[in-house]
Amino acid sequence: MLYATAQTLARGARGGLMAALGLHMGGYVHVIAAAFGLAILFDLVPPLYVALKFVGAAYLIWLGIQMIRTRNTRVHAEPQTGKDPKRAFRQSVMVEVLNPKTALFFVAFLPQFSDPAAALPIWAQLLILGTAVNIIFSSADLICVALAHRISTLVAQSENATARAKAMGGSILVALGLTVALDR
Repeated sequence: MLYATAQTLARGARGGLMAALGLHMGGYVHVIAAAFGLAILFDLVPPLYVALKFVGAAYLIWLGIQMIRTRNTRVHAEPQTGKDPKRAFRQSVMVEVLNPKTALFFVAFLPQFSDPAAALPIWAQLLILGTAVNIIFSSADLICVALAHRISTLVAQSENATARAKAMGGSILVALGLTVALDR
C-alpha cells in the first residue's frame, strides 16, 4: 500500500493506477508459484530467500532515490511521456515479484485453508484462494492510490508542498527497502 501511495505521489493518478496494476500482476507470480509448489524452494534453499530479499530491498531503495532526485517536478502533473505509466507498471511488477514476504505469505498462509478431501485438487484450491487474496490486496492498493491522488491535488498548489510530497514518496520507498533488508 505504501508503494502504491509513493508511486501516486511521484507519478500522478495514472502512474499510481499502473503501479497498482503492476503489483496485482506481480502478485499472480506468487499465486502461481504457491499453487504449483515452486515457492517451497525458499524453505529448501534459505540462501535463495536471502538473495531475493536483498535484491528486492536494493531495488526499492534505488527507486526511492530516483524519486527523490527528481522531486522538483509537480506531484499532480501527469507523466510527460507515454512511457512513464508503463515504467511504473514494469517497476511495480518487479517490486512484487522480488518481494519474498509475499511468496512466504502465500506458502505459509494459503495452505491452511485448503482441504485435501475437497472436490478440487490442492493446486486448484490454492489458485482460487490466491486469486481472491490478490484481488483484496489490489483493492487496498487502489484505495491508497485514490487517497494519495486526492491529497496530492490538495497540496499541488504549492511548489514547496509538492517537492516535499515527492521527497516523502521517495523516502517511503527507501524506508521500505531498508525494512526489507534489515528484517529477519
